[in-house]
Amino acid sequence: MSDLHLVDVPVPGGRAEAHLSRPPSGQGPGVLLVMDAIGLRPRIAAMCDRIASWGYVVLAPNVFHRSGTVAELMPTGDLRTPEGREAFMGLAMPRVAALTTDLAVPDLAAYLEHLTGLEGVTGDRVGVTGYCMGARLALRAAALRPDVVAACGGFHGGGLVTDAPDSPHLGLATTRAELVFGHADGDRSMPPEAVAALGAAAADAGLTVRNEVYPDAPHGYTMADTSMYQEAGAERHFTVLRDLLDRTL
Repeated sequence: MSDLHLVDVPVPGGRAEAHLSRPPSGQGPGVLLVMDAIGLRPRIAAMCDRIASWGYVVLAPNVFHRSGTVAELMPTGDLRTPEGREAFMGLAMPRVAALTTDLAVPDLAAYLEHLTGLEGVTGDRVGVTGYCMGARLALRAAALRPDVVAACGGFHGGGLVTDAPDSPHLGLATTRAELVFGHADGDRSMPPEAVAALGAAAADAGLTVRNEVYPDAPHGYTMADTSMYQEAGAERHFTVLRDLLDRTL
């Protein structure tokens, strides 16, 4: 795990804390990492640090800033046990529900603006990667700023395809990023028909997409601090994400 290096990001109505990781050179293309429902914590910092080691400047905001600070929302129990994870998710899900699309989209615009303006961020295009509910936000970011977001990854994302008029997959029509999705196997929040619909929407938009289900990978497979971690899925995700970022940025 890695220590959090927190910076403040201006957002509508206030400020949000964010973890910032820089590459050894101190500069490189920007990557926005959108956390899972558990929140900003050492595991997210460790993932940012690993991506930064490839040559990227990585920003991971506390998207639940309206619910509390990073310190206030940090898990205190052992998420590596199923009981500990389930207990914490009972606290986290109301935060997820409170982050409505009309609140999330202006925040995403602010995160992207801050990232592109950071010292050491090179180029005029960035990548976005999201996890769990963060995959939905990553898709919205790509649709919001197609002129800026060149790459978008979503891993063990839930609810990417719904019947709602603001379903995340509908934003693919205005997206210009190359896409990579690594779905959890047997994920009830992304059943096979939703995975197929996501791929079809990307194809209809003329986008390059890698839309895969990772074998035996549970929802949350990248999160090494929880009971859902699967090393094979996590390492596969890092490989395809690095390939995507290196190819597009």
